[in-house]
Amino acid sequence: MNQVTFSPKPLIQLGSTPLLAMPAARRLAPTSPAMTVLTDFSQVVPQSVDADTPIDEAHLKMRYGGVRLLFVMDKQAHCIGIVTSKEVIGTRRINLAMQQRDLPREDITAEMIMTPWHKLSAMPVAQLASLTIEDLVLSMEAVTDQHLLVTEQNDHHELRIRGLISATDIQNAIGKEISPVPRAKSFADICQVITGHDL
Repeated sequence: MNQVTFSPKPLIQLGSTPLLAMPAARRLAPTSPAMTVLTDFSQVVPQSVDADTPIDEAHLKMRYGGVRLLFVMDKQAHCIGIVTSKEVIGTRRINLAMQQRDLPREDITAEMIMTPWHKLSAMPVAQLASLTIEDLVLSMEAVTDQHLLVTEQNDHHELRIRGLISATDIQNAIGKEISPVPRAKSFADICQVITGHDL
């Protein structure tokens, strides 16, 4: 029996400063499939915080993770709601939580200012798969949220969050600035551009 001997090739030494490979910027059209703007949790790990995480710590996690939404988890690792950058940076929910509980700001946690499940809406992934980006945005015309949750049934017919879509991701993908604000604050903002035929 012939054995092939493996002879490792020597590693190279970097003689000059190398460039970094980067993914090409995705430029999509309003007619592109809506699935192309889905942050898919079957491929990307969702970012989360424990319910008792102080709000300033949650804000830091968002900044370092480059996200604007965190899932809030209870002690049994069940997802009980979401908290967005709008809540951790803004003062309305924080002040309300401080007044209702008679607590200083540093004691306010993610759970106290989160949006619980029963106040969230979502779109089934099968519905999303049939839409273009333009269809999606037009169907979200009245939605003032910046994120859309996307759901599916798992193998045991349990509902789970498959992923999410953010208004900012759509704006970046189709490469349009929305005036007068540099960043889209909601799906309604993007819809104004589409219905104005600026795309």
